[in-house]
Amino acid sequence: QVQLVESGGGLVQAGGSSRLSCAASGTIFSIAAMGWYRQAPGKQRGLVATITRSGSTNYAASVKGRFTISRDNAKNTVYLQMNSLKPEDTALYFCNAHRLSLGREYDYWGQGTQVTVSS
Repeated sequence: QVQLVESGGGLVQAGGSSRLSCAASGTIFSIAAMGWYRQAPGKQRGLVATITRSGSTNYAASVKGRFTISRDNAKNTVYLQMNSLKPEDTALYFCNAHRLSLGREYDYWGQGTQVTVSS
């Protein structure tokens, strides 16, 4: 099992910045990748960014160049630095951990943290 605790977020003005953190605990040695997803009201949850244990990153086109995902393996924490925020970035942001074990895949989710960008 993996537990994820998110922090950060809140209300930000358009053009501003915010940073999300996600601390993982539990069976973390087999986590292959971590990432952030978001869900706006009335929309499906979608990818924001992911990062593998080796540091390879992947971003949604809508955030590329504005958001940066990083991880501190020693602290088992992943971060999402969000710059040049837009009202359309308003959503509930979820941390995800993708674990591989004995040929099986597991996904774990945090409780979500709200990011609201005012225009």
